[in-house]
Amino acid sequence: MLVRISADAEAVVPESSKEISRSRVSSAEAGAATHWRAQRIAWPLLVALAASMPLAASHARSVTRKALPPQIIAYIFPRNAVLQPSEIAAGKLTRINYAFANIQDGRIVIGSPVDEANFTTLVGLKQQNPSLQVLVSVGGWLWSGNFSDAALTKQSRRRFIDSVAAFVDRYKLDGLDIDWEYPGMTGAGNRFRPEDKRNYTLLLKELRGRFDREQRAVGRPLLLSVAAGSSSDFIAHTEMGRMQRYLDTVNLMAYDYYEPGSDKISGNHAPLYTDPADPKRASADQSVQEFAAAGVPPRKIVLGVPFYGHVWGDVAPTDHGLFQPGAPVPNAFANYGNIVSNMLSNGFTRYWDAAASVPYLYSAQKREFVSYEDTMSLALKCAYVRRKGLAGVMFWEYTGDPTGALLSTINTAFYGNGAGAGGGR
Repeated sequence: MLVRISADAEAVVPESSKEISRSRVSSAEAGAATHWRAQRIAWPLLVALAASMPLAASHARSVTRKALPPQIIAYIFPRNAVLQPSEIAAGKLTRINYAFANIQDGRIVIGSPVDEANFTTLVGLKQQNPSLQVLVSVGGWLWSGNFSDAALTKQSRRRFIDSVAAFVDRYKLDGLDIDWEYPGMTGAGNRFRPEDKRNYTLLLKELRGRFDREQRAVGRPLLLSVAAGSSSDFIAHTEMGRMQRYLDTVNLMAYDYYEPGSDKISGNHAPLYTDPADPKRASADQSVQEFAAAGVPPRKIVLGVPFYGHVWGDVAPTDHGLFQPGAPVPNAFANYGNIVSNMLSNGFTRYWDAAASVPYLYSAQKREFVSYEDTMSLALKCAYVRRKGLAGVMFWEYTGDPTGALLSTINTAFYGNGAGAGGGR
């Protein structure tokens, strides 16, 4: 069944692969005006859902938390740039995870000389949104090499945790996000051990105990979260059912299911549902189910979405390039702003994988395929979050969309037109 969305007629957007087969929508039929028309149809339903599912975040040893509204968590990765308050729409966020701090000599340390100034700027945004919480994220793809050593023994964990407590206090932060990529696995050539599986749990348990004591002293909640890989391998190398007891949220990185550097065929890098034609059978929905089966309550799962796309080259036109052999395109990593401003108006046609509920682009002339997220797919993911009782949405990363359209889509879906996340807490 072909789903056609034109500028002349309104259509209902499919929300499940069970309702409709995989189909395509061209950009000539679904341009910017069409995106907003589809959103106007979806918003009333999304807003009506917003009040129906109060969410709770709690952990085994901490003070009791109030029920939380849908979380909108932005990872901000300034790449050594000094942030300006005007660059951040603080009223549309509930939490900021600043990336990244590093680990050196077993202690957490700043990752860039500009970090101290940026922490001051981000904490200062609470003047605009008093409910905003600012965390530091430690690790990431390139700086996860020292986690295994830091978590190895009681003494090494104490050393790390003491440094975290001092770091959070010094910069007046609201907690810590751990992005260990990955326990028990090499990641970017990192040191790892079989013991990482148990030691990660112990590290989180001891961090939670320290935060519980510290937050009574500082008079504000101190949050603890992790960025979790979406694969079954990540679950196999962690004790998610035990870990979640000490966490406020599990930020599920439900993207990069397909990457040009590691996948020899093109594919949806952030599908909501599984496309039957996908050789990997991958999707965010599948990952959410697996994490729930591993013992993570849905109310603690934050669905991760990408503000960037992946590009494959030398892709044949069969099925407009989807699930076809391809190769990386040098220097072609595309954030959402670049996709909208340069690709959609420069020879690429937009198509819609209705089974997966995500868009993609294909240029027959360039033989290039682009997988990405847009406002339509985000609206469907926000509806999914509410329907499944998840904690909210996080995204990597803030600077990927200078237009602000993606964040506005999330904020409107959860809090309605004219409202902000800060006012909804």
